[in-house]
Amino acid sequence: MTFEEGIQPAYIFKGEHFLLGAAMFDGKAVPGCHVNLPLRTMNRHGLIAGATGTGKTKTLQFLAEGLSDASVPVMMMDIKGDLSGIGAAGTLNEKIAERCKLLGIDYKPSAYPIEFLTLSDQPGSRLRSTVSEFGPVLFSKILGLNDTQEGIVSMIFKYCDDKQLPLLDLKDMIRVLQFMNNEGKDEVKQMYGNISTQSTGTILRKIIELQQQKADVFFGEKSFEVEDLMRISDDGRGMLSIVRVADLQDRPKLFSTFMLQLLAEIYATLPEAGDLDKPKLVLFIDEAHLIFQDATEALLQQLETVIKLIRSKGVGIFFITQNPNDIPQAVLSQLGLKIQHALRAFTAKDRDDIRKVAQNYPETAFYKTEDLITQLGIGEAFVTLLNEKGIPTPLVHTMVCPPRSRMDILTDTEIASIVANSNIAKKYNQVIDTKSAYELLNEKLAEAGESKEIVESKSTSKKEEKGTLETILSNPVTKQVGRTAASIITRTLLGVLGLGGTSRSRKKGWF
Repeated sequence: MTFEEGIQPAYIFKGEHFLLGAAMFDGKAVPGCHVNLPLRTMNRHGLIAGATGTGKTKTLQFLAEGLSDASVPVMMMDIKGDLSGIGAAGTLNEKIAERCKLLGIDYKPSAYPIEFLTLSDQPGSRLRSTVSEFGPVLFSKILGLNDTQEGIVSMIFKYCDDKQLPLLDLKDMIRVLQFMNNEGKDEVKQMYGNISTQSTGTILRKIIELQQQKADVFFGEKSFEVEDLMRISDDGRGMLSIVRVADLQDRPKLFSTFMLQLLAEIYATLPEAGDLDKPKLVLFIDEAHLIFQDATEALLQQLETVIKLIRSKGVGIFFITQNPNDIPQAVLSQLGLKIQHALRAFTAKDRDDIRKVAQNYPETAFYKTEDLITQLGIGEAFVTLLNEKGIPTPLVHTMVCPPRSRMDILTDTEIASIVANSNIAKKYNQVIDTKSAYELLNEKLAEAGESKEIVESKSTSKKEEKGTLETILSNPVTKQVGRTAASIITRTLLGVLGLGGTSRSRKKGWF
């Protein structure tokens, strides 16, 4: 079997698809031997891996363009800050012209419809979610709590529901914990039994740890709606939502928290889709190792579960990282499309890692995968994917098409202009300070304090009145006047009743 006979038929699809690049053999592009991507299996997730400078970001950019052209909305985690250029048209240069000639394609510069989203104070529409929307189970897994502590968190959510105390941000959660340890301890004990102060203290410390990674900017209102990630532009292309998370590289806990909540929200919102001709939404997660870095075992399990199930909602997730070994095996096994750029072997450990990576790909008679993976040029990659029947395609060395948008970042002025013209920025960037558990508990305690002061004031007033009366009555003159008046009144009454005789004739009292 020739190379063309083994590769070309495997990458021709009946359904909607777009060109990824051209197959290569013996270091040269094979004319007419195209490598296409079927949209039908793009919800089976994917991986883009390779060492720094091998072309991962440009491959991501090109995939996002192809999906947008097919009217598929895309969300991209821009953790290095180098994806914004997709919003401006590219420029033809000598290198691009040479590559397009080898690929046998025309270069058509194009800008794509983009929306900037942010988790911080950077320009863009703010992404937020309330503590209540996380729910007790997910919130507990983020904090890495044990079963006992998770039960206490569930009880806190139940108490706040019963008492109509909205949990919107982290300060609400902290205030409720403080209340249960102090002023509300007896009330909670009566409703739910004893609660260990040691457990509540641990939960409190975990929340403060999350705060130290500036998670406060994420928890709150207005909550971001999944529908706003799935918009189509006026020209029929899918909207590209770029989440600016460049300032989260040193805060992996917050990044994994955001990603888990986002995936859970998408899964909960979207209905079951079954087999679609193309996905409803595709997410690209750059520097994906940050999601799994420092994540608890419970958090990893939750991520794995969501990733396995979310494809049935018509959602595809692509992880971009340097080494496939950065991704847990349970997740890696779920990734249908794999695009492997070059890896570098500088140490014995690097060589061992490359050997393991090569074993993740289908065996091929056309390449020595383990050797060639270190020799791939910039913008070249090994590719394998699931065809329309769900069967893995043969491994193929591919020269990837160049992006048609700008292969550089936008200026601050260009970004500001896009944000200013955004249809959703005003919706999510307004400041909302809804009265929640923090304010309601403080008001409740303030009212209780005022009531106590009133009661104490009345009690003090009565004591003062009693003290004055006692002073008057203790006066000798007052006592004598009192005795005289009492004697006169007694005699008068007894006389009227005919009982005013001597002591012998007096009757005994009732007691």
